[in-house]
Amino acid sequence: MPPFRSSFFSRRMLLGAAGAFSLAFGCGLARSAGAQQRRSPTKVPIGVIGAGRIGGTVGRLWVEAGHPVMFASRHPEQLKDLVQSLGPLAHAGNVEQAIAFGEVIFLAIPYGALPEFGRTYAPALKGKIVLDAGNAVPQRDGAAIAEEVEREGIGLTSQKYLPGTRLVRAFNTLNYRILAREANRPPPRLAIPIAGDDPGAVGMAAALVRDAGFDPVLVGKLADARRFQRGQPGYGQAVSAQELMQKLSLSP
Repeated sequence: MPPFRSSFFSRRMLLGAAGAFSLAFGCGLARSAGAQQRRSPTKVPIGVIGAGRIGGTVGRLWVEAGHPVMFASRHPEQLKDLVQSLGPLAHAGNVEQAIAFGEVIFLAIPYGALPEFGRTYAPALKGKIVLDAGNAVPQRDGAAIAEEVEREGIGLTSQKYLPGTRLVRAFNTLNYRILAREANRPPPRLAIPIAGDDPGAVGMAAALVRDAGFDPVLVGKLADARRFQRGQPGYGQAVSAQELMQKLSLSP
């Protein structure tokens, strides 16, 4: 794997703890999962890049739902305990292997590493559905990229650094402890806001949110993802789909 200059990428993402089908969109895909409980009809191979707290937690939920998942690390042997605990559907590999393995890629890396990651892996990621869970934190990721996100919106910023991908923003609003504790709770389930420009990718993301044990709320296009980026009204809301829609003034 090519060497990375970013210390965030190597330390925080790669060494962290432990094609695609289209669903109906527009009128067919309700903003709230309460109107439609569709789950993914097939088990989709998923590459999780960034097997730390968010990546490891959400990846585990997908394995438990029956999806084959490859967790990526520069040192896959460090993921041995994780994959052994999850059984035969869980695998460990490097970033290139996870990209090749996954019909869907779940990206949970420090946001400051995104430009370099995109430059390195854009050709391999072209045409892939990518669920981006990153948040721009100035103290960790640097003031420049945090200011860019505030100015341009995180959805459009991520798409710029991941050109050619079928990008969906998802799983960036809740702490990993909440995700682990509240997954698959009795109704009403917690809401996960999503946003994307590609109808098929958004449909896939919605199905995978349900498979992880939550209810997706479609906020809109990638430009609308700023509504649930860090510091905005949709961020950090551990509420039901109906409650989140009310907070964001979304119609059913």
